[in-house]
Amino acid sequence: MTVGILPGDDRSAANRFVDAAIPTGLGEGRNVLVVRAADAVIAVGGAYGTLSEIALALKAGKRVVGIGTWDIDGVVSVPDASAAVEAVLGNLST
Repeated sequence: MTVGILPGDDRSAANRFVDAAIPTGLGEGRNVLVVRAADAVIAVGGAYGTLSEIALALKAGKRVVGIGTWDIDGVVSVPDASAAVEAVLGNLST
């Protein structure tokens, strides 16, 4: 099951990959909810919203894995989604 924590008020704004949409109406403030609810963060590409999620995750001591994203100390860069999932799940099980 895929859960989407949405920045807006409209549940139907979720993309087709989201099974359960949680509209927050918080705008970028929802980034805090996304990070705090996560065991680890996979950052993909991104602009400043992704940067804020990375910063929040690192500050919270969470593992951050990135695919083509910001080059920041603490972010483990991987080439693709498969490697990202492996990096996160392998780290969580140890």
